[in-house]
Amino acid sequence: MAELGFFGKIARFLRNVKAELKKVNWPNRSELSSNTVVVVVTVLALIAFIGVVDLILTKSITPFIM
Repeated sequence: MAELGFFGKIARFLRNVKAELKKVNWPNRSELSSNTVVVVVTVLALIAFIGVVDLILTKSITPFIM
C-alpha cells in the first residue's frame, strides 16, 4: 500500500466517516419529537429545581451576611 499524503489521509478519513454514518440507526420523526419533549421537560424541571434551591439558599444566607 502506497504512503498517503496529507490530502489522501483526509480523503480516506472522510470516506470512513461517510461509511460509518450509513450504519447509524437514525430516529424517525415521532421518536425525534418525543425525545425532544423529554429533553425540554427535563431541562425545565432542572431550571426550576436549581432556581428554588438558589432562592432558599439566598434567603437563608443573606441575614448572616448583613
